[in-house]
Amino acid sequence: MTSPSTLAAPARRSRAGRLAGGNALLGVLGFATFLALLEAVPRAGLVSPDYLPPLSRVGGALADLAGEAAFWAALGDTVRGWFLGLAIAVALGVTVGFVIGTVPALREFTASTIEFLRPIPSVALIPLAVLVFGTELRSVLLLVVYASFWQVLVQVLYGVRDVDPVASETARTFGLGRWARVRHVTWPTALPYVLTGVRLAAAVALILAITAELVIGAPGLGNEIGIAQSGGAVARMYALVVVTGLLGVAVNVLARRLERWLLSWHPSLRREVVS
Repeated sequence: MTSPSTLAAPARRSRAGRLAGGNALLGVLGFATFLALLEAVPRAGLVSPDYLPPLSRVGGALADLAGEAAFWAALGDTVRGWFLGLAIAVALGVTVGFVIGTVPALREFTASTIEFLRPIPSVALIPLAVLVFGTELRSVLLLVVYASFWQVLVQVLYGVRDVDPVASETARTFGLGRWARVRHVTWPTALPYVLTGVRLAAAVALILAITAELVIGAPGLGNEIGIAQSGGAVARMYALVVVTGLLGVAVNVLARRLERWLLSWHPSLRREVVS
């Protein structure tokens, strides 16, 4: 005999599908309205085209960028600075976070230092980066790593602290050593927090990479935006800004896909798929 809950499951999935489709349609309509306003507002004279060109002009400038080798080189410089800085920050954040988080005395010893250093804005380190490394890639990496490291470290510390004491004591009772407990108990608990930190750090790393290029003058999209602005190429400047926005969307999508892939076993994602 079929239970009522079994019969209700397809109906719930159908309702959820219709709701998701309706939300997606509203999102598309909202974005289309935004694009239409970008075209209409400057042409209506509400904003001077010298400061906000119509969307069609920005699109033309974007098409011109696609045919320039210098643009692709700048895009590659930005992606390289973002990726290297993020990779270093994640490696340091996970390692330091697990070392500090698994030793209670060390966690208490470093708590005040972390709370003091974490709020310092990375842009405040720009003079130091320029003084030490000039306008090279290492200046960008210094800012990206510093900003992204705290995102990962704090999440790892939260994840390690969230480990079930009963599970930890059970593992110790069964004779598992420190590293075995970290691998089989601490790591599965902390992994969702780690991936949240990576997702946050990925966005922060991109912001700092472009900011460093814009302010310091290091090669990349930020530097190209500064050159276009100072040269009065407003449409080109907006086209480059659009590219940075698309890059940010791509980074966010990749981070979420990585999170879903690595956490396919996690109860929260399994419930999401079932519902």
